[in-house]
Amino acid sequence: MTATQKLELALPRVNTTSLREEFDSLKSEFKRLSEQESMSSEARLLIKSMIALFELVLAVFLEKRTKKTDKNSSKPSSQTAKDESAKSSKGTKPSGREERDEEFFNSRTIEKTRVAKVQFCNTCGEDLAGTACVAHERRTKIDIVFEKRVEHVDAEIKTCPNCEVENKGRFPSDMAGPLQYGDGIKAYIITLVICQMIALNRVSKMVKTLIGSAISETSILKYILALHMSLEDWEKSSVEQLLKSKVTNVDETSLRVDKKNYWCHVYSSGDLTLKFLHRKRGKEAVDDIGVIPRYGGVTVHDCWSTYFSYSNCRHALCGSHILRELTFIVDSNGYKWAGNMKKLLQENCKIVSQRKSKKLTPAEYTNLQKRYRNILTRAEKELPAIPKRAKGKRGKIAKSDAHNLCERLRKHEEALLLFAKLSYVPFTNNRAERDLRMAKVKQKVSGCFRNTQYAHAYCRISSYIQTMANKGYNPLIAIQMALRGEINS
Repeated sequence: MTATQKLELALPRVNTTSLREEFDSLKSEFKRLSEQESMSSEARLLIKSMIALFELVLAVFLEKRTKKTDKNSSKPSSQTAKDESAKSSKGTKPSGREERDEEFFNSRTIEKTRVAKVQFCNTCGEDLAGTACVAHERRTKIDIVFEKRVEHVDAEIKTCPNCEVENKGRFPSDMAGPLQYGDGIKAYIITLVICQMIALNRVSKMVKTLIGSAISETSILKYILALHMSLEDWEKSSVEQLLKSKVTNVDETSLRVDKKNYWCHVYSSGDLTLKFLHRKRGKEAVDDIGVIPRYGGVTVHDCWSTYFSYSNCRHALCGSHILRELTFIVDSNGYKWAGNMKKLLQENCKIVSQRKSKKLTPAEYTNLQKRYRNILTRAEKELPAIPKRAKGKRGKIAKSDAHNLCERLRKHEEALLLFAKLSYVPFTNNRAERDLRMAKVKQKVSGCFRNTQYAHAYCRISSYIQTMANKGYNPLIAIQMALRGEINS
């Protein structure tokens, strides 16, 4: 049977699962015919060129036909699996750590104990009033009673009999006007808006149910901006503290502000979480924020080219992103090199995470590099050849996702394998992605911000709350501390 006859029989039953197998079968048939010299040299050259071109088209076609999910692509971080391999540096709060047992400054606990006495025997009716008690069984009920505390200050007004000047007593510094609300209410309101992401109108109604009077949306925004301004020094000192850290996780996500697309940039290290808002995503934004240009440690990020443009710091790639891309390559084309690379990274990630040293020995790292490069060498043989650009043509040559990934793996070998060399470098960038997650939830629940001022305030306040949560502080207590000026950087 000739190659043409075989192709005619194969076409009616070709589908996405059998396309690769049918093509490989036709290539084998062409190779057999070439060895038997059943075709002229011109025909062999022509068919060989067509096979090379079709092989590239087939790779792209299968990638387009493969559905991308959170398991094989860079879907939102909220859909990623739990990071079992992340390593925490000194001072980092482990996931699930309990909060500090601290009470709010404006709260009190009233505890009462009463005894349910036994007067008579339930069986024979004997009087037990004088019988000694041998044990107690306790049951407890906890409830909340909302209490509104109103404090009035009456300033005396006196006229001096000597100079007839009217004198007035001084009001406390926290009572600047005829009516104001205390830090307890302010902290509660800010917690509802920032942490619980409740709309301003609903917050106003909730407060009214507690104190009997509604606080306007303007006043609520005023409290948020006041806290935003009071955290300015904390943010500056936190940036300086972050610049001294060994490793920093960085990432960015879009945020709608005034019907425009802004970007929220996050920098996370140890207990610190810092978020900044900028109109741009690229180098202009990173330069304006001014953290990475001054940083000398290791930045953990995805393969976005902007981060690699800074040579003043070392770079580590997020292994989670690479594993998902490798999964997609395996699902779409079934390349063996992608499966082997995925297995290699997962094996070494597990080895590193289970060790106290959190890294490989020099000999083990050298062996990892050798295996890594061998897989990429085999990948070049397995992937279809890229045709050369024709003379006079400009622009990029079309490549499949597999080709692009292979080139990135070869180019950024050191960045991807740095987790196995330095004990404080994590395998994934999940820390930064988790810190950004609530910004996307905020946008989904409450919609976009009306102006940049409140968007900047959200980023700074949420940075502070997440940082204090990493240290074990309840958000409400952390906000009360900030309002009273008791912030510890």
